[in-house]
Amino acid sequence: MACKSSVTDVTYKRRTFHSIIIARDWKNMVEESDAQKPTSPEKLSIDDSTNFQFHVAYSAYSDIYDKVTDPEKRKKLNENIMALRQNQMDYQTFYESIDQFRGGGDVPQHGYGRAFIKTQKKRDWRRKTQKHERIQRHRK
Repeated sequence: MACKSSVTDVTYKRRTFHSIIIARDWKNMVEESDAQKPTSPEKLSIDDSTNFQFHVAYSAYSDIYDKVTDPEKRKKLNENIMALRQNQMDYQTFYESIDQFRGGGDVPQHGYGRAFIKTQKKRDWRRKTQKHERIQRHRK
């Protein structure tokens, strides 16, 4: 009987020891994955409401920054707004560089609100209308 009890104790101790090793290895793997995971850069709050052009550029940066989730893209956006703030980049270059992060690629972001308007002379319009009315009248 005593032998059976000692075998059970050894088996139990092995399982406990094995569980501790697995838990420790799991914790190390989680810590390594967290260390490898790039942290997202913080959104810069350098808005200047007295400078209208910069204020509009910052609001464009802010909107795009909120939509983008990739840390590399966010880092690039931060670099662009800082270069603009330090006058290392002009506004046209800034908008061209952040335009790639807006998405859509070659699709224009802002279309013109005009529809194609087909014109015709008043006389042609009257003839067409009269013809249509005549056809409708004789169908009845």
